[in-house]
Amino acid sequence: MQLVIISGRSGSGKSIALQALEDLGFYAIDNLPAMLLGPLVDELSGGQSLRSAIAVSIDARNLPHALERFPDLLDEVRARQIHCQVIYLTTDARILLERYSATRRRHPLTRDSEMTLAEAIDCEEDALAGIRDLADLLIDTSRLSVHDLRGRITDQVAGHRPEGLTLTVESFGFKRGVPLDADIVFDARCLPNPYWDPRLRDATGLDASVIAFLEAYPVVDEMAGDILAWIERWLPRYRASQRSYLTVAIGCTGGQHRSTYLAERLARRLAETRAGVRLRHRELGVHLTLPAPPTDDEDA
Repeated sequence: MQLVIISGRSGSGKSIALQALEDLGFYAIDNLPAMLLGPLVDELSGGQSLRSAIAVSIDARNLPHALERFPDLLDEVRARQIHCQVIYLTTDARILLERYSATRRRHPLTRDSEMTLAEAIDCEEDALAGIRDLADLLIDTSRLSVHDLRGRITDQVAGHRPEGLTLTVESFGFKRGVPLDADIVFDARCLPNPYWDPRLRDATGLDASVIAFLEAYPVVDEMAGDILAWIERWLPRYRASQRSYLTVAIGCTGGQHRSTYLAERLARRLAETRAGVRLRHRELGVHLTLPAPPTDDEDA
Protein backbone atom coordinates (compact mmCIF):
# COMPACT_ATOMS: atom_id res chain seq x y z
CA MET A 1 0.00 0.00 0.00
CA GLN A 2 1.09 3.55 -0.75
CA LEU A 3 -0.02 6.27 1.65
CA VAL A 4 0.49 9.96 0.87
CA ILE A 5 -0.16 12.53 3.59
CA ILE A 6 -0.62 16.08 2.27
CA SER A 7 -0.23 18.95 4.70
CA GLY A 8 0.76 22.61 4.66
CA ARG A 9 -0.46 26.15 4.91
CA SER A 10 -4.02 27.04 3.99
CA GLY A 11 -4.00 28.52 0.51
CA SER A 12 -0.83 26.69 -0.53
CA GLY A 13 -2.59 24.25 -2.86
CA LYS A 14 -3.41 21.20 -0.72
CA SER A 15 -6.79 20.68 -2.38
CA ILE A 16 -5.19 20.80 -5.83
CA ALA A 17 -2.56 18.27 -4.77
CA LEU A 18 -5.20 15.95 -3.32
CA GLN A 19 -7.34 16.21 -6.45
CA ALA A 20 -4.33 15.43 -8.62
CA LEU A 21 -3.72 12.22 -6.66
CA GLU A 22 -7.41 11.33 -6.80
CA ASP A 23 -7.31 11.69 -10.58
CA LEU A 24 -4.40 9.24 -10.59
CA GLY A 25 -6.48 6.60 -8.79
CA PHE A 26 -5.72 7.36 -5.15
CA TYR A 27 -8.51 7.03 -2.60
CA ALA A 28 -8.52 10.63 -1.36
CA ILE A 29 -9.81 12.08 1.92
CA ASP A 30 -9.67 15.79 2.78
CA ASN A 31 -9.23 17.12 6.34
CA LEU A 32 -8.73 13.75 7.99
CA PRO A 33 -8.57 13.91 11.81
CA ALA A 34 -5.02 12.84 12.56
CA MET A 35 -6.16 10.41 15.25
CA LEU A 36 -7.99 8.39 12.57
CA LEU A 37 -4.91 7.80 10.45
CA GLY A 38 -4.14 4.38 11.93
CA PRO A 39 -7.74 3.10 11.89
CA LEU A 40 -8.14 4.31 8.30
CA VAL A 41 -5.06 2.40 7.15
CA ASP A 42 -6.24 -0.73 8.95
CA GLU A 43 -9.70 -0.48 7.37
CA LEU A 44 -8.47 0.08 3.82
CA SER A 45 -5.54 -2.32 3.80
CA GLY A 46 -7.42 -5.55 4.19
CA GLY A 47 -10.55 -7.50 3.37
CA GLN A 48 -13.08 -6.20 0.87
CA SER A 49 -11.92 -2.61 1.45
CA LEU A 50 -8.42 -3.25 0.07
CA ARG A 51 -6.90 -0.08 -1.42
CA SER A 52 -3.42 0.07 -2.91
CA ALA A 53 -3.06 3.87 -2.86
CA ILE A 54 -4.47 6.33 -0.32
CA ALA A 55 -4.03 10.11 -0.08
CA VAL A 56 -5.18 12.16 2.89
CA SER A 57 -4.97 15.80 3.86
CA ILE A 58 -4.11 16.65 7.47
CA ASP A 59 -3.92 20.34 8.30
CA ALA A 60 -4.40 22.98 10.98
CA ARG A 61 -8.15 22.32 11.19
CA ASN A 62 -7.21 19.34 13.38
CA LEU A 63 -7.39 19.66 17.15
CA PRO A 64 -4.09 20.89 18.65
CA HIS A 65 -3.46 17.72 20.67
CA ALA A 66 -3.91 15.61 17.53
CA LEU A 67 -1.26 17.62 15.68
CA GLU A 68 1.08 17.27 18.65
CA ARG A 69 0.68 13.49 18.46
CA PHE A 70 1.36 13.34 14.70
CA PRO A 71 4.98 12.07 15.03
CA ASP A 72 3.82 9.09 17.11
CA LEU A 73 0.87 8.42 14.79
CA LEU A 74 3.19 8.44 11.79
CA ASP A 75 5.58 5.99 13.49
CA GLU A 76 2.67 3.65 14.17
CA VAL A 77 1.62 3.68 10.53
CA ARG A 78 5.14 3.12 9.23
CA ALA A 79 5.54 0.21 11.65
CA ARG A 80 2.92 -1.57 9.52
CA GLN A 81 5.47 -1.68 6.65
CA ILE A 82 3.47 0.77 4.54
CA HIS A 83 5.18 3.01 1.98
CA CYS A 84 4.25 6.39 3.48
CA GLN A 85 5.18 9.84 2.17
CA VAL A 86 4.57 13.12 3.96
CA ILE A 87 4.29 16.06 1.54
CA TYR A 88 4.29 19.59 2.94
CA LEU A 89 3.18 22.54 0.81
CA THR A 90 4.35 25.99 1.77
CA THR A 91 4.00 29.46 0.29
CA ASP A 92 5.57 32.81 1.09
CA ALA A 93 3.42 34.59 3.70
CA ARG A 94 3.17 37.73 1.56
CA ILE A 95 1.75 35.72 -1.32
CA LEU A 96 -0.76 34.03 0.99
CA LEU A 97 -1.93 37.46 2.15
CA GLU A 98 -2.41 38.48 -1.48
CA ARG A 99 -4.32 35.30 -2.30
CA TYR A 100 -6.71 35.68 0.61
CA SER A 101 -7.24 39.35 -0.16
CA ALA A 102 -7.98 38.54 -3.80
CA THR A 103 -10.45 35.72 -3.07
CA ARG A 104 -11.89 37.32 0.12
CA ARG A 105 -11.98 33.87 1.72
CA ARG A 106 -11.61 33.52 5.47
CA HIS A 107 -8.58 31.76 6.84
CA PRO A 108 -9.65 28.67 8.87
CA LEU A 109 -8.01 29.99 12.04
CA THR A 110 -9.82 33.34 11.92
CA ARG A 111 -13.33 31.87 12.01
CA ASP A 112 -13.55 31.38 15.76
CA SER A 113 -10.98 33.87 16.97
CA GLU A 114 -10.03 37.53 16.91
CA MET A 115 -6.77 36.91 15.06
CA THR A 116 -5.86 38.99 12.05
CA LEU A 117 -5.11 37.21 8.78
CA ALA A 118 -1.36 37.77 9.20
CA GLU A 119 -1.47 36.38 12.75
CA ALA A 120 -3.46 33.34 11.59
CA ILE A 121 -0.91 32.56 8.86
CA ASP A 122 1.95 32.68 11.38
CA CYS A 123 0.00 30.67 13.96
CA GLU A 124 -0.82 28.00 11.41
CA GLU A 125 2.85 27.55 10.47
CA ASP A 126 3.70 27.05 14.15
CA ALA A 127 0.87 24.54 14.61
CA LEU A 128 2.08 22.47 11.65
CA ALA A 129 5.78 22.60 12.56
CA GLY A 130 5.72 18.98 13.74
CA ILE A 131 4.46 17.79 10.37
CA ARG A 132 6.77 20.05 8.39
CA ASP A 133 9.81 18.75 10.28
CA LEU A 134 8.90 15.17 9.32
CA ALA A 135 8.08 15.90 5.69
CA ASP A 136 9.73 13.74 3.05
CA LEU A 137 9.15 16.43 0.43
CA LEU A 138 8.66 20.17 0.84
CA ILE A 139 7.10 21.95 -2.15
CA ASP A 140 7.22 25.72 -2.44
CA THR A 141 4.07 26.71 -4.34
CA SER A 142 4.71 30.47 -4.20
CA ARG A 143 5.27 30.72 -7.96
CA LEU A 144 3.67 27.48 -9.18
CA SER A 145 0.60 27.55 -11.38
CA VAL A 146 -2.16 24.97 -10.85
CA HIS A 147 -0.78 23.06 -13.84
CA ASP A 148 2.77 23.15 -12.43
CA LEU A 149 1.67 21.89 -9.02
CA ARG A 150 -0.34 19.04 -10.51
CA GLY A 151 2.72 18.13 -12.58
CA ARG A 152 5.00 18.13 -9.53
CA ILE A 153 2.58 15.90 -7.63
CA THR A 154 2.22 13.50 -10.54
CA ASP A 155 5.94 13.33 -11.21
CA GLN A 156 7.50 13.43 -7.76
CA VAL A 157 4.84 11.91 -5.52
CA ALA A 158 2.74 9.42 -7.48
CA GLY A 159 5.75 8.28 -9.50
CA HIS A 160 8.18 8.04 -6.59
CA ARG A 161 10.16 4.82 -6.21
CA PRO A 162 10.02 3.73 -2.55
CA GLU A 163 13.55 2.34 -2.67
CA GLY A 164 15.18 5.38 -4.25
CA LEU A 165 16.14 8.97 -3.55
CA THR A 166 14.79 11.63 -5.91
CA LEU A 167 17.43 14.30 -6.53
CA THR A 168 16.33 17.68 -7.86
CA VAL A 169 18.83 20.26 -9.12
CA GLU A 170 17.25 23.71 -9.28
CA SER A 171 18.44 27.09 -10.56
CA PHE A 172 17.03 30.31 -9.13
CA GLY A 173 17.60 34.04 -8.77
CA PHE A 174 18.45 35.48 -5.36
CA LYS A 175 16.57 38.68 -6.23
CA ARG A 176 13.33 36.65 -6.09
CA GLY A 177 14.27 34.81 -2.91
CA VAL A 178 15.76 31.44 -2.05
CA PRO A 179 13.36 28.54 -2.85
CA LEU A 180 11.56 27.52 0.33
CA ASP A 181 11.90 23.85 -0.60
CA ALA A 182 15.70 23.91 -1.10
CA ASP A 183 17.69 21.54 1.12
CA ILE A 184 21.16 22.69 0.03
CA VAL A 185 22.02 26.06 -1.56
CA PHE A 186 25.10 27.05 -3.57
CA ASP A 187 25.80 30.68 -4.50
CA ALA A 188 27.17 31.32 -8.02
CA ARG A 189 27.14 35.13 -7.82
CA CYS A 190 30.93 35.23 -7.56
CA LEU A 191 31.29 33.95 -11.13
CA PRO A 192 31.66 36.22 -14.20
CA ASN A 193 28.23 37.54 -15.17
CA PRO A 194 27.10 37.34 -18.83
CA TYR A 195 24.40 39.90 -18.07
CA TRP A 196 26.92 42.72 -18.45
CA ASP A 197 27.55 41.76 -22.06
CA PRO A 198 24.70 43.48 -24.00
CA ARG A 199 24.77 40.68 -26.61
CA LEU A 200 24.04 38.05 -23.92
CA ARG A 201 21.63 39.97 -21.71
CA ASP A 202 18.48 38.40 -23.17
CA ALA A 203 19.98 34.92 -23.56
CA THR A 204 20.02 32.20 -20.88
CA GLY A 205 22.39 29.57 -19.59
CA LEU A 206 20.80 27.16 -22.04
CA ASP A 207 22.07 29.12 -25.05
CA ALA A 208 25.35 28.31 -26.77
CA SER A 209 26.55 31.93 -26.55
CA VAL A 210 26.23 32.03 -22.76
CA ILE A 211 27.71 28.55 -22.41
CA ALA A 212 30.74 29.62 -24.45
CA PHE A 213 31.11 32.79 -22.35
CA LEU A 214 31.08 30.90 -19.04
CA GLU A 215 33.27 28.03 -20.17
CA ALA A 216 35.97 30.51 -21.16
CA TYR A 217 36.59 31.12 -17.43
CA PRO A 218 38.43 28.34 -15.50
CA VAL A 219 36.74 29.43 -12.25
CA VAL A 220 33.36 28.33 -13.64
CA ASP A 221 34.71 24.85 -14.30
CA GLU A 222 36.24 24.80 -10.82
CA MET A 223 32.94 25.63 -9.14
CA ALA A 224 31.03 23.06 -11.21
CA GLY A 225 33.61 20.42 -10.29
CA ASP A 226 33.51 21.29 -6.59
CA ILE A 227 29.70 21.17 -6.42
CA LEU A 228 29.59 17.87 -8.31
CA ALA A 229 32.23 16.36 -6.01
CA TRP A 230 30.31 17.53 -2.94
CA ILE A 231 27.05 16.00 -4.17
CA GLU A 232 28.68 12.69 -5.12
CA ARG A 233 30.52 12.60 -1.77
CA TRP A 234 27.45 13.18 0.41
CA LEU A 235 24.54 11.77 -1.61
CA PRO A 236 25.11 8.22 -0.31
CA ARG A 237 24.88 9.54 3.25
CA TYR A 238 21.55 11.23 2.54
CA ARG A 239 20.28 8.03 0.93
CA ALA A 240 21.45 5.96 3.91
CA SER A 241 19.52 8.27 6.26
CA GLN A 242 16.29 7.17 4.51
CA ARG A 243 15.81 10.48 2.70
CA SER A 244 13.32 10.19 -0.15
CA TYR A 245 13.95 13.60 -1.72
CA LEU A 246 16.84 16.05 -1.89
CA THR A 247 16.79 19.45 -3.60
CA VAL A 248 20.09 21.12 -4.45
CA ALA A 249 19.54 24.76 -5.43
CA ILE A 250 22.08 26.92 -7.27
CA GLY A 251 21.47 30.65 -7.33
CA CYS A 252 22.80 33.70 -9.12
CA THR A 253 21.43 37.23 -9.18
CA GLY A 254 18.60 36.78 -11.69
CA GLY A 255 18.53 33.02 -12.14
CA GLN A 256 18.93 33.34 -15.89
CA HIS A 257 22.58 32.81 -16.81
CA ARG A 258 25.09 31.38 -14.32
CA SER A 259 22.81 29.29 -12.12
CA THR A 260 20.92 27.95 -15.14
CA TYR A 261 24.15 26.87 -16.80
CA LEU A 262 25.49 25.18 -13.65
CA ALA A 263 22.22 23.42 -12.79
CA GLU A 264 21.88 22.12 -16.34
CA ARG A 265 25.46 20.89 -16.46
CA LEU A 266 25.38 19.24 -13.04
CA ALA A 267 21.97 17.59 -13.38
CA ARG A 268 22.81 16.03 -16.73
CA ARG A 269 26.15 14.79 -15.42
CA LEU A 270 24.49 13.24 -12.37
CA ALA A 271 21.81 11.61 -14.54
CA GLU A 272 24.52 9.70 -16.40
CA THR A 273 25.04 7.44 -13.40
CA ARG A 274 21.77 7.47 -11.41
CA ALA A 275 18.02 7.41 -11.89
CA GLY A 276 15.59 9.83 -10.26
CA VAL A 277 17.35 13.10 -11.23
CA ARG A 278 15.10 16.08 -11.91
CA LEU A 279 16.06 19.47 -13.27
CA ARG A 280 14.20 22.68 -12.53
CA HIS A 281 14.93 26.24 -13.70
CA ARG A 282 12.62 28.27 -11.49
CA GLU A 283 12.91 31.62 -13.23
CA LEU A 284 12.59 30.07 -16.70
CA GLY A 285 9.61 27.89 -15.79
CA VAL A 286 11.40 24.72 -16.96
CA HIS A 287 10.78 21.40 -15.19
CA LEU A 288 12.31 18.16 -16.51
CA THR A 289 12.77 14.57 -15.43
CA LEU A 290 16.04 13.42 -16.97
CA PRO A 291 16.31 9.98 -18.60
CA ALA A 292 17.70 7.26 -16.40
CA PRO A 293 21.03 5.72 -17.42
CA PRO A 294 20.72 2.56 -19.55
CA THR A 295 20.60 -0.76 -17.75
CA ASP A 296 22.78 -3.72 -18.66
CA ASP A 297 19.88 -5.23 -20.61
CA GLU A 298 19.49 -2.03 -22.65
CA ASP A 299 23.22 -1.96 -23.39
CA ALA A 300 23.01 -5.46 -24.69
